[in-house]
Amino acid sequence: MDQDILKTSWRQRILFIIIAVLMVFSFVATYIAIVLSNKNSNTNSTDGDNSELTAIEEEYQKKSDEISKYAETLSSKYFNDFKGYKSQVKSYNATTANSEGLKTTDLKEGTGRELKADDTDYLAYYIGWCADESIFDSSFDDAENPTSLKAPIYAANGLIEGWNQGVIGMKLGGVREITIPGELAYGEDQEICGGTNSPLKFVVLPFDDEKMIKLGKESNEIMERLYAAYYSSSSN
Repeated sequence: MDQDILKTSWRQRILFIIIAVLMVFSFVATYIAIVLSNKNSNTNSTDGDNSELTAIEEEYQKKSDEISKYAETLSSKYFNDFKGYKSQVKSYNATTANSEGLKTTDLKEGTGRELKADDTDYLAYYIGWCADESIFDSSFDDAENPTSLKAPIYAANGLIEGWNQGVIGMKLGGVREITIPGELAYGEDQEICGGTNSPLKFVVLPFDDEKMIKLGKESNEIMERLYAAYYSSSSN
């Protein structure tokens, strides 16, 4: 075979080089286009998630403001009467409170429906204190010098077992003092009042208000959507 046939001319070599350069350029351009496309897609997705998250946050804040405003109406209705029960806050013997178990004393008879076991569809104002007379939590805006009541708690959101048992038999609108042994409060799982297995005392005023319960349920529904949006945003 003629050796000259196997040799490539300078024109052919230049053509091969140009083709190779074009192929490399085409590959790089395609790769860059794919990367930019994915980046834009992720950015648009993130922007969409953030937009949804922001909208839900604004909705939740609006509902919270609505609850706070209506809470002022309820405070003006119940504050003066409930403030008087702050005098019930007195020291007690923790060992005795734990050994005697759950105890209740009615301070005022209610006129509403009677609370049954597992009934959690009600609101409540409360004062909770330790054996040394210190108030660990309450519905007052200021435990020492209260001037109003905060938004009431909604029992369906979850309460300690001693509370749930202690209000059974109460009529809404009444006031009851409940002594809860540590095992029915936070037990060994959580420190409160300076230690674990601490007994607690409460003064509780359960009542019904359709508008506040409705607002509370709406707030919980928005909160569930907010959690879902946060989870979706953090996983992207």
